[in-house]
Amino acid sequence: MAYSARLKDKYKAEVVPALRKKIGYSSSMQVPVLKKICLNQGVGDAVSDKKIIETAIKEMTTICGQKAVATISKKDISNFKVRKGVAIGVRATLRGDKRYEFLDRLVSVALPRIRDFRGINEKGFDGNGNYTLGVTEQIIFPEIDIDKVTKIRGMDITFVTSTDSDEEALALLSEFGLPFKNQKK
Repeated sequence: MAYSARLKDKYKAEVVPALRKKIGYSSSMQVPVLKKICLNQGVGDAVSDKKIIETAIKEMTTICGQKAVATISKKDISNFKVRKGVAIGVRATLRGDKRYEFLDRLVSVALPRIRDFRGINEKGFDGNGNYTLGVTEQIIFPEIDIDKVTKIRGMDITFVTSTDSDEEALALLSEFGLPFKNQKK
């Protein structure tokens, strides 16, 4: 039997029928889809030390399960001591089964490890159906060995959906299990 991600099966079996009923789609093809998950981590200290970007790439690769890429600056910014062509961050884009596996680990393992966690804010939508979540510590992911972490850094996680409506995207992400603060059950 071929492997299939747990949330991918949940999307087909539970999310599509629930959203068809809740929002009133006439066809299952109208139900929004989670297209990709983009992870981004700014590493401003990498301007002075090149090894910092290498450790950030290793950590991001460990967290998301695929090779992360360094983000290169496009122009000189003298106030931040940044030169054009210098690595200043790390990013990864998850598609296919890896996006569902990452979302599953995020919802079931990583988010509950945040201290004093009471849910994520609903105000992270951009008006086009995409949601961005800021995580303050990369050590909430169980893949990261806390003893090897030199500095705690945050990251941005963006969920890109196929809909242009924030309400439909909120319903989709809620069905996947993202714990929003003001959810009505």
